[in-house]
Amino acid sequence: MSRLALAMVLPLALPFAASAGTLKLYTSQPNEDAQKTVDAFQAAHPDVTVEWVRDGTTQLMARMAAETEAGVPTPDILLIADTVTLEGMAQEGQLAAYQSPEAENYDPALYSDQGYYYSTKLITTGIVYHTGAGAVPSSWADLAGADYKGMVAMPSPLYSGAALIHLATLTTNDDLGWDYYQALADNDTRAEGGNGAVFKAVASGEKPYGVLVDYMALRARAEGSPVEFVFPDEGLTYVTEPVAIMADAPNRADAEKFVDFVLSEAGQELVVEMGYIPARNGVDSPEGFPARDSLKLMEFDAARTLADTEANKTRFSEVFGVQ
Repeated sequence: MSRLALAMVLPLALPFAASAGTLKLYTSQPNEDAQKTVDAFQAAHPDVTVEWVRDGTTQLMARMAAETEAGVPTPDILLIADTVTLEGMAQEGQLAAYQSPEAENYDPALYSDQGYYYSTKLITTGIVYHTGAGAVPSSWADLAGADYKGMVAMPSPLYSGAALIHLATLTTNDDLGWDYYQALADNDTRAEGGNGAVFKAVASGEKPYGVLVDYMALRARAEGSPVEFVFPDEGLTYVTEPVAIMADAPNRADAEKFVDFVLSEAGQELVVEMGYIPARNGVDSPEGFPARDSLKLMEFDAARTLADTEANKTRFSEVFGVQ
């Protein structure tokens, strides 16, 4: 039985049979990416064995809460979808502050200045369109125009974490704000489900335009799908799959090694091999992706996004008339 299968069948009340040199990782990476990450780390640190569990970020948070209630030791390290979740954990004292020497190779906006979490990749959100579409958008504002009425699909922030961060970023932008979201709603923009549903709608021609994470469109285009991707003029919103050490990590020393590895040049080259834009400066993007230093990232505040989350969800529901 694989490590993943073994981990997933263990009852919550039973901890891993951890020993010295064993690192416990919880990750929301796709299974294949998670295995590659673990294999590469263990190749660099053959004295460390990684036991890992993969699930969605929300499910992992629920699992950890249940395990804490049952007295099960926490994982040592987290590698999950977004900084907002980790910002909340940091504020609750659940994360350890660690000043990685690799941080000097990253833009300060991509990690906690206290060292609670570090971004490991850039998954940006932009505009996908079908090659048969009439007009080609260049900006977020275009999607609210009359020419796009009823033609746009976007993921719902009630369902997608990336969409929630997208909303939080655009609604605090002086040139867009909540007026922009109201304009999208008035323009009969469809907002439901996640990024996968948006891609399917655009690739099939059901909707000519969509709001989508970059890699879905760029990978599909390379494989012959009839889609193109636009990096909007105003800039990009993004999630970063950050890494963090738990405050009560049983194996703090190896957890620090893991953080340093995924932030290292070798770790970032692995991100490129997986088909994502690296977070580290000076590392080339995958073929077909824009250069890391060419991206215009919109200003994003994880702490403010965390504080505004419930209010943003409520207001979105009111604007779009959905629950």
